[in-house]
Amino acid sequence: MPGPLDGIKVVEFTSVVLGPWACQTLGDMGADVIKVEPPVGDTNRNLGPYRETGNMCALYLSCNRNKRSVVLDLKSEKGREAAFRLVADADVMVHNFRPTAMEKLGLDYDAVLAVNPNIIYCATYGFSRKGRYGNRGALDDGIQAASGLSALMARSLGDDKPRYLPTVIADKTTGMAVVNAVCAALFSRERNGKGQAIEVPMFEQTVSFLMAEHQWGQTFEPAIGTAGYARLLADNRAPYPTKDGHISMLPYWDNHWKTFCEIIERPDMITDPRFDRMKNRLVNINDMHAEISKELAKRTTQEWLQLLAPTNVPHMIVNSLDDLIDDPHLVESGFWQLHDHPTEGQIRMASSPYNFSETPASIRRLPPHLGEHSREILLGAGYSDTEIETMLADGVTQSASTE
Repeated sequence: MPGPLDGIKVVEFTSVVLGPWACQTLGDMGADVIKVEPPVGDTNRNLGPYRETGNMCALYLSCNRNKRSVVLDLKSEKGREAAFRLVADADVMVHNFRPTAMEKLGLDYDAVLAVNPNIIYCATYGFSRKGRYGNRGALDDGIQAASGLSALMARSLGDDKPRYLPTVIADKTTGMAVVNAVCAALFSRERNGKGQAIEVPMFEQTVSFLMAEHQWGQTFEPAIGTAGYARLLADNRAPYPTKDGHISMLPYWDNHWKTFCEIIERPDMITDPRFDRMKNRLVNINDMHAEISKELAKRTTQEWLQLLAPTNVPHMIVNSLDDLIDDPHLVESGFWQLHDHPTEGQIRMASSPYNFSETPASIRRLPPHLGEHSREILLGAGYSDTEIETMLADGVTQSASTE
């Protein structure tokens, strides 16, 4: 069955993680995604372990399935002309160039609008054009720092050393926001027949993401407290040590707390004024963690899993990254998929986390080589074989040897 975006054509001018991951998701949902790459390719083609050539590395393979690759030198007149041909009948265009860079290339919204008045033109980059940072370049580290995430890490760990989360969280959450915005704009176009420009800046998106819970006392004007959700900033908020390992456990609601106290045979903690209600446990969060920690250290992880399994108390094992490959739930749900790539051998891919009952997401195309579909795409855009040969000779495009 086709995906929910079957029939939608997306032209992608992106690299690194944010744009490629967002467009991969659109591809998983059925869109025909054309990845436009410069002659040197997406920078992530050369990041991570690889089997064959260095331009099919792990990070690229994780973010670029369900796409066709065409090489275009956008600094050349013929390359820009080809780009306009591709977007002329597209539904969506996504780029993560800085605003002035697209203006210099002549591929800004007004220029694209002139050839395609129905286009959904999505620009995603560091900072909104509305503010003073508008034309700054940005990578995930800088956005984590600017958004407050790095300082939040220092605060939660009780020292003055800002840290980065060990994941490109700004890239990926902004990527999800791109997908949301594009789908909303497509729905709007179905309603009113009009395309539009979308701006999805990393900085604003990450601040919005972070401050949903951490705005806290700053929610009010004047403020009635500082920013920062106390429970999440507790000094000892971490998986609890058990007799032989660790476990994640959080008796969050009042009924969770009562059940947990009954399991450990501590009725005194049910009526303790520090813990008897959720808001009191929040005020005394460090005391609560200390009491829980003492109790959980008395049994093994497996014993706790057996005790907690029949209850409503939220709990979970602590997986390492490597553990996730064999996690029984992920295995049973078919989350991991193995595919035979024509040059890279068998590769493992995470399936789409979206489960549609009627229009399922799917992996239809494996990540392409640089320029693997250049000829096919340019023929579809109306170029003749002779014109394509000239473009190849002039370095305007290039074609993978696997064709």
